[in-house]
Amino acid sequence: MWQLSLPWFEFVLRGAAVYLFIFLLLRITGRRQVGQLTTFDLVLLLLLSNAVQNSMNGGDNTVTAGFILAATLAGINLLLAWFATRSKKLEDFIEGRPLVLIHNGHLYEDVARRQNLSRQEIDTALRGLGISSVADVHYAILEPNGAITAKSLNLHGTAS
Repeated sequence: MWQLSLPWFEFVLRGAAVYLFIFLLLRITGRRQVGQLTTFDLVLLLLLSNAVQNSMNGGDNTVTAGFILAATLAGINLLLAWFATRSKKLEDFIEGRPLVLIHNGHLYEDVARRQNLSRQEIDTALRGLGISSVADVHYAILEPNGAITAKSLNLHGTAS
C-alpha cells in the first residue's frame, strides 16, 4: 500500500512528462470553456486520463505513488502559472491570445476553423449574448478561456 516499486523521482519525471504532453496536445486542439465541452470533448478527456494513467504510475498503484503524482501535477501547474504571470510570452503560449472572430458583421471563418468552432457554436454563443445574427455584430472576440465576448451594431450601423 505504501511501498514504492520505483524510485520517487521516476514518478515526478513521468508525471511531468505526461502533464506537458497532455497540455500541448490540448493546447493545439482549440479553445473551449469547461461549460462548453461537447460530448466528444468529454469522452476525449476521460479516455486521455485513462490512456496516460499507466505511463505515469509505471504499474505502481500504491497510495504513495498516487500522492507523489498528484503533488507533481499540482506543482507543475502552480509553477507554470507563476512563470506565466512573470512572462508575457509564456503567458501568451500557455493561455493563448484573444482572437477576433467577427468584425462588422464578417465572420472570420479561418479563425473559427483553426479553433474548431462550428457556425452553430458561434450562433449559440451570440444568442446567449442577446445578438441574433453575425450580421448584427460590430466585433466578437474569442477569449483565451474559450468564451466569446461581443458588441453589437445598432440599427444605424454603429457600435452600441
